[in-house]
Amino acid sequence: MRQTSFSRVKPVRCSSCLLLAVLSLLSGGCSEQTTGTGQPATGSSHQLRLATTTSTRDSGLLDELIPKFQAKYNCQVTVIAVGTGAALKLGQRGEVDVLIVHAPAAEQAFMRAGHGVTHQPFMENYFVILGPAHDPANIKDKPPTEAFQRIANRYGFASRGDDSGTHKKELGLWKALGSKPPTMNYLETGQGMANTLLIAEEKQAYVLTDRATYLRFNERLTLVPLTSPHPALKNRYSVITVAPTKNDMINQRQATQLAEFLVMSEAQKTISEYKIQNQILFSPLTPRTK
Repeated sequence: MRQTSFSRVKPVRCSSCLLLAVLSLLSGGCSEQTTGTGQPATGSSHQLRLATTTSTRDSGLLDELIPKFQAKYNCQVTVIAVGTGAALKLGQRGEVDVLIVHAPAAEQAFMRAGHGVTHQPFMENYFVILGPAHDPANIKDKPPTEAFQRIANRYGFASRGDDSGTHKKELGLWKALGSKPPTMNYLETGQGMANTLLIAEEKQAYVLTDRATYLRFNERLTLVPLTSPHPALKNRYSVITVAPTKNDMINQRQATQLAEFLVMSEAQKTISEYKIQNQILFSPLTPRTK
């Protein structure tokens, strides 16, 4: 589990603390938090714990979004990059304040169980199947389920195998075929997207990836995209705020501010303009377009 700190908070002298506290309350910044019981939170009100997918970290987009959020709200965000399944478990245990995830069915189950307060889609792109340029399975531009059917048990396939959003999407495609993952020529890496791409490259295997991570690492790959955008490959990212009833450490106020920030015009503009190799990576989703 990798943690990244985007801290921009500077130490202050004690003589300034009262003034800063008053200014924070007036500005709506990182002020004292309350839990679902109405009691003050005991955690740092300047600390926000974000569990996010490895794909959003690997894309580089968070390096653009998080500093802008921190500057706007005067707080420190600690980013924990894991697969979506692991991120949801961190939220379920109350070990983080807010999630960025991309597995709609699992997200709905999380909300139905009462683990989250707000659930907002805010951007999307598409998954893509990569494979050797000579495409031995002949899947180019085929629908994703047909592509999987052609690959199964005959050609190498690298799976993340880590309960991430990408892994859940892959399993959903196998299920749509009425089958489980292949038993032959099927490698579960147990790694994040970047490492899985490198393993697929070494093995010259097919692999399902989010488009953003592929563009971030494609200069190290000879594997090429073989599928076109398809409804079955849509990849929607959502932000979920964790229920403050979990414990007194949940920073609900700042989690809500991050969720709101991600659909504000400033963040949506950053998302819509973010490029790698002159290609747009994500399409923003406002509450009206979700």
